[in-house]
Amino acid sequence: MSTGTLQPPVGPGDHAQGPADAPITLVEYGDYECPHCAAAHGVVRTVQRELGGSLRYVFRNFPLRQAHPHAAHAAEAAESIARHGGEERFWAMHDWMFAHQHTLADEYLLERAAALGVEAQAVEDDLSAGAMASRVHHDFRSGVRSGVNGTPTFFVNGRRFDGDWRDASALAGALRNAEPA
Repeated sequence: MSTGTLQPPVGPGDHAQGPADAPITLVEYGDYECPHCAAAHGVVRTVQRELGGSLRYVFRNFPLRQAHPHAAHAAEAAESIARHGGEERFWAMHDWMFAHQHTLADEYLLERAAALGVEAQAVEDDLSAGAMASRVHHDFRSGVRSGVNGTPTFFVNGRRFDGDWRDASALAGALRNAEPA
């Protein structure tokens, strides 16, 4: 059931940047092959720099498989990199995928994993076995429960944000004025 609130709330299993006790938490449901998510990525990075330690940013996978054939494996590859290489490498892969949406076939994902210092064979094994599919599906289901029906979709302090995310200054202002969680 869609409530317009984040279901479940941010927890220790989420990929997050910024302090856990930040007064503002921005959650994005995104798809690595979505051009709108790529545009949002640059805006979010600008807002992160502007708000600094007052912002915690969380990314959850919401691959739109019908529209974006590489999105699910891209999300699984990012999760595999987190599994084998840690959060820092997850975020490096996250950034790379949004900058290189035209190269999300498995061969490129594996090359990038190796470039990040993660054993490509481990990532390939995870992709072949679907080892990270349940993690990606968990994010997707949480998005559906939260009322997500497209990407990107944002939540601010647990509430769906339907304002303009395309302008960094406007988004930063909306975040500063958000009600506390």
